Amino acid sequence: MSLSEPAVEKTIPTAVAEKTTSKSRARGLLGNQQFILLLVWFAMIALFTYLNHIFFSVEVAGNILSDWSPVVLLATGETFVVISGGIDLSVGAVLGFSGVIGAYVMQWMTTNKFEAPITLAAGLVTCALVGLGVGLINALLINKARLVPFIATLATLGAAGGMSIVLTGGGPIAGGPPTAISLSVPWLGPFSTPTLVTIGVVILCGLFLHLARFGRYTYAIGSNAFAARAAGINVQRQITKIYALSGLLAGLAGMYLYLRLGSGSPTSGQGAELDAIAAVVIGGAALSGGEGRMTGTVLGAFILTTVTSGLIIIGVAPNWKQVVVAVLIAGAVSIQQLRRSSGRAA
Repeated sequence: MSLSEPAVEKTIPTAVAEKTTSKSRARGLLGNQQFILLLVWFAMIALFTYLNHIFFSVEVAGNILSDWSPVVLLATGETFVVISGGIDLSVGAVLGFSGVIGAYVMQWMTTNKFEAPITLAAGLVTCALVGLGVGLINALLINKARLVPFIATLATLGAAGGMSIVLTGGGPIAGGPPTAISLSVPWLGPFSTPTLVTIGVVILCGLFLHLARFGRYTYAIGSNAFAARAAGINVQRQITKIYALSGLLAGLAGMYLYLRLGSGSPTSGQGAELDAIAAVVIGGAALSGGEGRMTGTVLGAFILTTVTSGLIIIGVAPNWKQVVVAVLIAGAVSIQQLRRSSGRAA
């Protein structure tokens, strides 16, 4: 009997410890915003598929990915900006403006008999450079003119959006390579070539955010700019890089929409900045800065585009998307507040 008692004494604490560990893991998963977002996204897919079986098809998946790609490009740049403690309201207008300038360049080159691959490459570079230029203007206004990011990017939003209308008269600019729109046709299941390139760009940006010094500096500035400066980080230079990256990605999103529509539309980016910010916030980034993950932004963008396609397929007016997005944002912010409260209590 004396031989069995120590075994019992050891078994009971071990069982309690295992049970406590299991509860801790479950609590950790439920407190993980990315895990919750994944559950929400799967629940949306299941609900829309139940209401209309056509939703679970390759064609619809391809359409969701086509909607997701420009949103996630804008949201990726916005992620860096928000984590640094800033905001970029100009990305939607930059998308439209860069698409228009790129469309004019491709129209001229097509008229002058340039080959399609060269014309498309020139259009891509043009869109990227236009976006980069506006991003640098944002950084200049923030660093040198001492404007807060909200006002600086609001000014460039109005300027870029207004210039798009002035240059085009409000109409689309076509006349580029006839093969441009064919690039957006899915060929690998639901994936098209521009979508695959977008995924590669997002993965690369995620690696820079989470594994490179660029990302560490971004988090440091968003957490405490004064402490980051004291630690030897050139805050103004880093902010310049962040807003330049945001503008560059917005320019690439403008080229993506050109390939999808076959023309550059001055209104193609209207309201897109709100979708980008919503994707970042839903993904768990704090608008106060210093917090956020690229996986959350990717899931947030998927949720937004899934809602849009799902509502259309089940016959609900797309305007209800704004209501759903508002609920998702409120829920995401509430989860952030609960996590902070529980952290302070601990």
